[in-house]
Order: sequence, then structure tokens, then C-alpha cells
Amino acid sequence: MNRIRLVIADDHPVVLDGLCGMLKSQPDFEVVGQATNGADAARLAQELEPDVVLMDLRMPVMDGVSAIREIKTHKASVQVLVLTTYDSDADILPALEAGATGYLLKDVSREELFAAIQASARGESILAPAVAARLIAQVRAPAGDKLSNRELEVLELVAEGASNSDIAARLHISQATVKSHLINIFGKLGVSDRTAAVTVALQRGVLHLER
Repeated sequence: MNRIRLVIADDHPVVLDGLCGMLKSQPDFEVVGQATNGADAARLAQELEPDVVLMDLRMPVMDGVSAIREIKTHKASVQVLVLTTYDSDADILPALEAGATGYLLKDVSREELFAAIQASARGESILAPAVAARLIAQVRAPAGDKLSNRELEVLELVAEGASNSDIAARLHISQATVKSHLINIFGKLGVSDRTAAVTVALQRGVLHLER
């Protein structure tokens, strides 16, 4: 049986060495490349054409989501399995939308990781239970809880530090209307102040700020 060819990307040397050592000890896997940043991961995926890239998300030079997008654009046949410590909506959804085959958390067991890599190589989607639960919750969220386009515009300006008067001027609406939008935003997000609204919206992936 052909071994599954792997590229492993993680910016923590101890984690990277540990994963490589663990996977190299298994007869089913062959580690053909290692990367400590997203740019190198994308480059190695194009050059080596592995079956699976095991991808961390928070990395220097190029983040994991951008690397996934780059890989799937140029080598669609390469499967990408995310292995990270982050399970917020702001991390999960962009990674899956970029083309990740699966999403695992780093508390996964060895056996679960091995099985997930094998499934990913077959093109099967693998999600950690906590990740699957978050996605289900998002799908089941009542439509009334979703922010309107205008509410998103208001929240984006709040995130930039704009005052109610600034927001009113920039959106050509009254301050009373701004306050009304903020009340609706707070209610939908289940928060009581501006800072919490921005924080929760970012965590849920509702709000995306320019880097």
C-alpha cells in the first residue's frame, strides 16, 4: 500500500518536531516536508504535491487560512487538514471556506489524528466534535439574530473607535438612528456594551477587521 505523503506546517519547533517524529514512526505515513510559516507551507505543497498538508493556523509570514487558499488555488488535489488550538467561529469558518478538508484541535489523540489524516487523504471531511457543534449552532441560529448590512456598517465603525456622532455623519443618519442600531446589535449578540459587541462579533466571524 502506498504511504500517505505529508507536509507538516507549525511555527512551534517542539510541536513540529513532535508531529514529525510521531508520524514518521507510522508505516502508513511519509513526511516529505516541514514548514514553520504559511508561505513555506504553500510553496512546499506546490513543489512536493503531498497527499495531505497538516496545517496550523496562527503562523508568521502568511497565516494558515491564506496558505490554505493559496494551496487550493494552485494544487486543488492536495488536501489540507487543520490542526490548531483555536476553535472560535472566526478561525473555523474562514479555514473551511478557504478549502480545508478537515479541522482538528491539538488535544486530539494519536489514533484520532492518524485516522483523520487517512480520511483526509481520501477527500473525506473530518471535524473535531467541538468544531462540528459550533457549525451546527451557526446553521440553527434564527435569521432574526443575524446582523443587517446597516448594523454591520455601524459595528465596523464602532470597531474603528468612531463615536455615535462620527457614525451618524459617516453614514448620513441621525444619532438617534445610530443608538437604535446599537440597541439591536447588542440584543442580537447578547451583550450590553460596544466593546463586548465588537469582541463577540469577531469571535463569531460576523465581523472581519482589516489587518
